[in-house]
Amino acid sequence: MSKDENLKSNNDDTQWPLWEVFTQPREGKPHEHAGSLHAPDAEMALENARDVYARRKEAVNIWVVPSEQIVASKGEDAGPFFDPADDKPYRHPQFYSVPRATKRRS
Repeated sequence: MSKDENLKSNNDDTQWPLWEVFTQPREGKPHEHAGSLHAPDAEMALENARDVYARRKEAVNIWVVPSEQIVASKGEDAGPFFDPADDKPYRHPQFYSVPRATKRRS
């Protein structure tokens, strides 16, 4: 094992788990991904996220999620994964009419 590989494996063993941080900028707005941080547990992750991502009152709410718990679709599976939505045209807005009494906002 080379010196670089040995150094890398030692760092991996001693590094705290990675957490993803989501912040809510204002009440009623959706949470947005703000970044990532390392922490030993959820409580410390939340405190660190507050200090890093909300120190200037940029957020009213914070979520922290262990990175290993996040599951995402794969880019190469995009076609087959999203194809089932193609056979449900009733979900598209052109199949609904707007009542006449509804005011149009501009």
